[in-house]
Amino acid sequence: MTQFKLEILKGEYWWGGAVSDGISMPFGGERFKRSLNPLASPNQANPVLISNKGRYIWSEKPFDFEWIDDCLHIDNAVGEIKWEEGYGDLRGAYKAVQENFFPPTGEHPDLALFSTPQYNTWIELMYDQEEQKILQHAEQILAHDMPAGVFMIDDNWQEDYGVWRFHTERFQNPKAMVQKLHDLGFKVMLWTCPFVSPDSATYRELRARDLLVKNSDGSPAIREWWNGYSAMLDLSNEQAIVWYQKQLDFLIEEYKIDGFKFDAGDPIYYRNDDQCARSIHANEQAEWFAKFGRKYSLNEFRACWKMAGEPIGQRLCDKLHSWDQSGLGSLIPNGIAQGLMGYAFTCPDMIGGGEYQNFLQNARHLDQELVVRYAQCSALFPMMQFSAAPWRFLTEENNQYCFEAAQLHVKFAEEIIALAKHASKTGEPIIRHMEYVFPNQGFAEIKDQFMLGENVLVAPVVERGKREKEIQFPEGTWYGDDGSIVEGPCTRIVCAPLSRLPWYRKK
Repeated sequence: MTQFKLEILKGEYWWGGAVSDGISMPFGGERFKRSLNPLASPNQANPVLISNKGRYIWSEKPFDFEWIDDCLHIDNAVGEIKWEEGYGDLRGAYKAVQENFFPPTGEHPDLALFSTPQYNTWIELMYDQEEQKILQHAEQILAHDMPAGVFMIDDNWQEDYGVWRFHTERFQNPKAMVQKLHDLGFKVMLWTCPFVSPDSATYRELRARDLLVKNSDGSPAIREWWNGYSAMLDLSNEQAIVWYQKQLDFLIEEYKIDGFKFDAGDPIYYRNDDQCARSIHANEQAEWFAKFGRKYSLNEFRACWKMAGEPIGQRLCDKLHSWDQSGLGSLIPNGIAQGLMGYAFTCPDMIGGGEYQNFLQNARHLDQELVVRYAQCSALFPMMQFSAAPWRFLTEENNQYCFEAAQLHVKFAEEIIALAKHASKTGEPIIRHMEYVFPNQGFAEIKDQFMLGENVLVAPVVERGKREKEIQFPEGTWYGDDGSIVEGPCTRIVCAPLSRLPWYRKK
């Protein structure tokens, strides 16, 4: 196994590795350790580290890294460690490693993902995905003057895991349902995963055809995940991919489904000694899953290994209904970490939090202020996604604030789409760290504000009860959403009532 040690420069900070560690970035100031070999994180990861001093580290294979006594230690690497310096700053380091190892493809996901809010049925319906409830939810969205957008039908619409057909008891006429959703102005996505329920006809067929992952002893791998125990498609097997694509393409052809939410498939469910068609590392099953899913332009992934620069919608993992770094507090640092690892087409988690068991525990005393601030924080991300219907449990006033956040996203749609097209050609993030846009000006450790492109500074309120926001402004003249004008560089405490998402445009 390769070992590597690099001395940290004075004032040097680093980003990279696992997106879920964005809350701990930048690295370098305190001791920190992350294992990518194999990955035990519910979100995207990329074997890359970049610094604000223009240095980068890359490996085609996973490695473990740790900061100890002003040194970066890399251990347990299964591939060659490559490092370069001399690229000036964070942007220079990012562009250098991106151009060499994960260049943009020139493609982007379906632009419908960016133009209006998305609506996911998970928190609203959970496992009760039924035809009439789905249509009622869609009609309520429009009845409350929310814009039609991408509509995601989540887990349990299907017959079984691996049987990707509408459940006949819950869906009496799925073709008419999808047509109705289209008529209402929605694009329709279906939830899917690479798992197969054992002791089923599908499992027996796939096992006989040797299309499933096997344990090191050759027996079928049956692994526990959040929905029980399942076998897993071997996504490194071309025939398994052919089988899976046939299932999904039937849904497109028969029901006019527009795209898919690709869930599960996390590296944590695989092992390095699994028997597969190709000799691969556990993380690579997630990589092959993304290679498969990118064929569908309307897509969403939550877990991913490598595949930066590809036309894939990458959502942050399910968050708690909380203010801390398990919930709202993670959106900005983890969102900008996605961009610095090459995942430009980013989406925060469902507004209010998508971790359903936690949401259920809080169902009787949901924090209305949190939901409003969550919607505002999401509004100027590349994508924003509702699930729990805000009009169902918020006061009229607080629901209005969420509506205004959605309208702000629509107002910025043309600008966000232009940035998405730019990202597809250049690889540059859509939302950017302050240090990325304004290098070496003291912004490296800022975690609660970000740039949308080059000229829009966004500073959401992410602390309970706060009605003011301390914002660090770079050089230039900044025109606020409230009509104010700020001359930078400066630090300014601005008024931020619950009705306001502070944002400023540089002129």
